[in-house]
Amino acid sequence: MGQSNSSTSSSSSKRRDESNSCKSMAVIVPEKKIIVDEDVYRYREYISELPDDCLAYVFQSLSSGDRKRCSLVCKRWLLVEGESRHRLSLNAKADLNLSISTLFTRFNSVTKLALKCDRKGVSIGDDGFILISLRCRNLTRLKLRACREITDAGMESFAKNCKSLKKLSFGSCTFGAKGMNAILNHCSFLEELSVKRLRGIADGSPAVPIGPGVAAGSLKSICLKELYNGQCFGPLIAAAKNLRSLKLFRCSGDWDVLLESISNRVTGLVEVHLERLQVSDRGIAALSSCLDLEILHLVKTPECTNAALVSIADRCKLLRKLHIDGWKTNRIGDEGLMAIAKRCPNLQELVLIGVNPTNVSLGHLGNCRNLERLALCGSETIGDPEISCIASKCTALKKLCIKGCPVSNHAMEALVGGCPNLVKVKVKKCRGVTSDGLIWFRAFRQSVVINLDISGKENVEANTSDGGPPEPSVEVLEVVNQITASIPSSSDGRTSSPKARLGLFVGRNFASCTFPRWSNSNNSDGV
Repeated sequence: MGQSNSSTSSSSSKRRDESNSCKSMAVIVPEKKIIVDEDVYRYREYISELPDDCLAYVFQSLSSGDRKRCSLVCKRWLLVEGESRHRLSLNAKADLNLSISTLFTRFNSVTKLALKCDRKGVSIGDDGFILISLRCRNLTRLKLRACREITDAGMESFAKNCKSLKKLSFGSCTFGAKGMNAILNHCSFLEELSVKRLRGIADGSPAVPIGPGVAAGSLKSICLKELYNGQCFGPLIAAAKNLRSLKLFRCSGDWDVLLESISNRVTGLVEVHLERLQVSDRGIAALSSCLDLEILHLVKTPECTNAALVSIADRCKLLRKLHIDGWKTNRIGDEGLMAIAKRCPNLQELVLIGVNPTNVSLGHLGNCRNLERLALCGSETIGDPEISCIASKCTALKKLCIKGCPVSNHAMEALVGGCPNLVKVKVKKCRGVTSDGLIWFRAFRQSVVINLDISGKENVEANTSDGGPPEPSVEVLEVVNQITASIPSSSDGRTSSPKARLGLFVGRNFASCTFPRWSNSNNSDGV
């Protein structure tokens, strides 16, 4: 009994010692530290000690919705979030005038502003627009959409208050040439200008020239869309000696004269987009004086012929991207494409829509050792032989798109043995290509991502990450199994490379007799 009492007292004293020691120990848990001392608990919250700069950096990494929710946590977060917000997009209806002072008192560091109004609504007017300019003098980017109540006077006052603008974008506005010239005369740092449907310059009065202004010296990009009197921007374009990108979309009038007038002044152009313009070979020949031209888009310009491409190929040796939408006029074909293939070795991307090339020009694409992306859409002459030619010549090709062309499953067979660097193939609205062709291709090029859309009704996509291709038909499965079984294995037990296996499928006669179902389906489709 004595021994038991002594042992009990010793154990209780041990527990008391452990309890006393625990009271002075610090227990650390994520985001907080609890100090236990004489049953008094004190909580230390580290986020409140975070400097405002660090907290602002965290806010800038969040989405817009998360920022709004975080700003409601406490007054400090509301203040820091508002002062660190540099980008703001507002619904620019007329009732915004009542909130401008409150909004820009909270968001006093905005440098990128978008004002958008519903086309059927009434936008803010000159008074609200000028008040915004007084509260945001450090603006560098401005986007206006359907702000029809802003006039030339409002634009002039805004330009005087915000002289640091670098990027401007206008769409469906009603101010005119006077407002545009005010911007160009006061914003000497302007680098990018985009104008779409500026209705003030198409009010029936004589066209007033726009530009050049002090902004012409700094402009690097000009984009004009859907303008009735777009040629009035001619003085601005001609004076922009540092212009690198010129994009003209659906602007009426004859543009040959303007392009010829700037040919000897603006020679540093790198990117040119022309879409639905009245421009002929004269205008394109004038652009060929831009020896640094790398990107050229000719979209639905029916007056351009092979001569235009020949003039570009003769002088623009640095061309990397070429997009042509021939609009099925058959005025651009083998002659122009052959000149590009022979004289533009740096070509990386070629998109042909409504153009009908043949093997005569496609065979020369092998000269373009850097050609990685090729799209052939709506061509009546791109068939199985043409795809076979591309497969054998374009060894650097990585992405291939075929849409609305008379190709069949034999084209997929040709791609099996060609284009060793291919990573993605997209086939759309080619009635001759079926899911069996997809299975055939996937059997030997498993690393290639394939997207197959048959006549807009069937969409089959296969890659290495999904569950694999759909179940093949019995005929195709049997043929693939038989051929794969006959392939010799290497010394380590693995099958040889796809290139070695390809020797079995080189002959077209073999493919025709092995796949009678493909031939029958192609004939029935009229391909």
